[in-house]
Amino acid sequence: MDAAQARSATLQAQDAATRAVRDMAVSAGRLPDPVLRLSVDNLPIEGPMRYSLTDDFMTMRSVSLMQTFPNSEKRQARSSRYEREAEAASSMRSMQKARLLTQTARAWFERYFQEQMIDLLRRQHQDASRVSEAVESAYRGGRAPQADVLASHAAMARIDDRLHEVRVDLANAQALLQRWVGEAASQPLGSPPTIDRTRLSGHQLPHQIDLHPEIAVMNARERVAQAEAELAKQDKNADWSWSLMYSKRGSQFGDMVSLGVSIPLQWDQARKQDRELAARLQRVEQVRLEREEMRRDHLFEVQRLIANWQSNLTRLADYDKTLIPLTIERVVATEAAFRGGKAPLTAVLEAQRMVTDTRMERLRIEKQTAAWWVELEFLIPHDPVAQATPTNPSNPPAQEQKP
Repeated sequence: MDAAQARSATLQAQDAATRAVRDMAVSAGRLPDPVLRLSVDNLPIEGPMRYSLTDDFMTMRSVSLMQTFPNSEKRQARSSRYEREAEAASSMRSMQKARLLTQTARAWFERYFQEQMIDLLRRQHQDASRVSEAVESAYRGGRAPQADVLASHAAMARIDDRLHEVRVDLANAQALLQRWVGEAASQPLGSPPTIDRTRLSGHQLPHQIDLHPEIAVMNARERVAQAEAELAKQDKNADWSWSLMYSKRGSQFGDMVSLGVSIPLQWDQARKQDRELAARLQRVEQVRLEREEMRRDHLFEVQRLIANWQSNLTRLADYDKTLIPLTIERVVATEAAFRGGKAPLTAVLEAQRMVTDTRMERLRIEKQTAAWWVELEFLIPHDPVAQATPTNPSNPPAQEQKP
């Protein structure tokens, strides 16, 4: 798992996105850049003083500086919006990490069970080879018909065919695991984890589902929407701009200084600023309802996974306790009957095939159980993002002002 996280470009990209938004939060809390203006005013273009910078008393060479001053609440709201986006990016990283761990664990189990299937088929091939040698010896001694020899060879050919198929599946599983962990995929696998226990518990499931990464992302998006609503509310307060201009005229005229102030006229707030604020608040409500619907879907999905996982654990216990021992006993009985001349060779081969098929089916069920266990085990990250309860959008929490 550590190898998968270390080589994940997706997680590194999300880290970069989080850092970028946090830098924007610092920038948004600062005053806008001042504006420096250089100009020549009232330059004559006709008459005897045309294009002269000093002859006409109205001609001025001016330097002005203008600064817009948004109030501190508005700058704080702008900064808070980016802080909430940083939280959303962090929640997105947690969701991507959970998916990465899930996909890596699936690939690990895929390779593990393909190796188990190959081992099982190899043991069956050894058993079939032992029977084939015995039948050929009996045939050479005149104690067995040629049909039994052909039947034993056909049984081994079927096993070889299944081995070819499973080897291809193993190669694919190896490639899939390498996609997630790189060269570490070539190392031998260790012991599998215990899949009969999971961190999720039924009586705490409604609370645990709130820690689901996708729910965390929706919570963060709601906080972003709340911050945007607060910013729209602050935008109802117009930003004042102040300017200072120094103007120099000809040497025979006095220099001049000008002061100015600019105020946007929000003369139609009811249909502009108020409508924008209303739209932002509706966006908050939209995200809240989408989160609730997602929560219900995930709760149902987890309940279904738990039911299937528990059912398969019961089935695996039945295979170990009843089904596999019965097929083994059948092989023993059939071989004894064959040696006593009371059962044909085909019955022995069929009994051996049933043992392998039953064990293969158990591996298939265990593989599916492991897949469901992986979904449950990595559903909630071990280091979940803090799940702050979303606040009322009409009364967003005060945020610490950025420098």
